[in-house]
Amino acid sequence: MKKNDLLLILGFLAAALLLYGIYHVFFAQDGANVIVTVDGTEYAVLSLTDSTVLKITGVNGENTLVIENGAAYISDADCPDQLCTFHKPISKNGESIICMPNRIVIKVVKATSAADLDAIAN
Repeated sequence: MKKNDLLLILGFLAAALLLYGIYHVFFAQDGANVIVTVDGTEYAVLSLTDSTVLKITGVNGENTLVIENGAAYISDADCPDQLCTFHKPISKNGESIICMPNRIVIKVVKATSAADLDAIAN
């Protein structure tokens, strides 16, 4: 590998990081709700505006979901690798936390129900 090849690769990486940062600062939308699914079945739908602690019984154990300050995170899990507990809190539309051993998926979504809208058009 030559010097110019390395500079080209570093240039592409810098451009990718710049675009990623711009997207998250200017275009990422805040979510309104968290949908919790266990083994593909909806377990709960929670608002990000309410402070909540929820024990989720998964396939192989239990996880504790905490919602506070408009963000959700896993504070405790029975799974052996504990990867879901190290995940950063999620609050933007489309972000998710997945616990594979317990088959738990926590996903942030925008408001989609009529109760979450300010006005309803005819």
